[in-house]
Amino acid sequence: MIVNRQEFVSLASGSIVAGTLASLASVLSANSPLRSQIKAIAFDGFVIFDPKTVFVLADELFLEKGSALSNEWRTRQFEYTWLRVASQHYADFWQVTRDALVFATKKLNLELTAVKREKLMNAYLTLKAWPDVVPALSTLKKSGYRLALLSNLTPEMLDGCIRSAEFEEMFEQVLSTDQAKIYKPDPRAYQLGTDGLKLRREEILFVAFAGWDAAGAKAFGYPYILDQSPQAAVGRNG
Repeated sequence: MIVNRQEFVSLASGSIVAGTLASLASVLSANSPLRSQIKAIAFDGFVIFDPKTVFVLADELFLEKGSALSNEWRTRQFEYTWLRVASQHYADFWQVTRDALVFATKKLNLELTAVKREKLMNAYLTLKAWPDVVPALSTLKKSGYRLALLSNLTPEMLDGCIRSAEFEEMFEQVLSTDQAKIYKPDPRAYQLGTDGLKLRREEILFVAFAGWDAAGAKAFGYPYILDQSPQAAVGRNG
């Protein structure tokens, strides 16, 4: 089941006019059998945290080349995770992100000083939430859904972003694929959700930021939502 961000926010925020919590489209609609089946919602990190501050910083540090750097960096960042899985040579997402940054600057003939590298890397520790996330999460939590993060970000990256977004009490489980030394879309990554929440896979709704992540969640057996907002599309293409 695919729902875009606008529909998700509208539905998760509930129908104020009707005075009831609307569902996440047909996945959690009142007449859907999944309404009673879904007990928890697991989110990819980039559905929750906005990487815009990293891209803004890239623009500041590299002026007209900032956008090109952000696109190249983000593309390599995820390609490297897939290569690590395929080659069975694991390195955590912090190292993958740093390696991708070094590659991107070399490809674009940009000088990456140690100071610039640390500034760009550390920006991933202080991401803020997307503006529409707070009310949606609050309503879902009040409605009794257990909330979790299931992300490729390292525990340190997730902890930093959670503090930055002031979400310390929001998520019951904060699950990094680093715990399994693997990356999504490997099934072992999604297994962290069922193990951590102690639920069957069909009881966990997974909200993905990218199509490959949604495909992996579907193959594992999760009901899923794919964030199809314009900002998500930019992030995926980058």
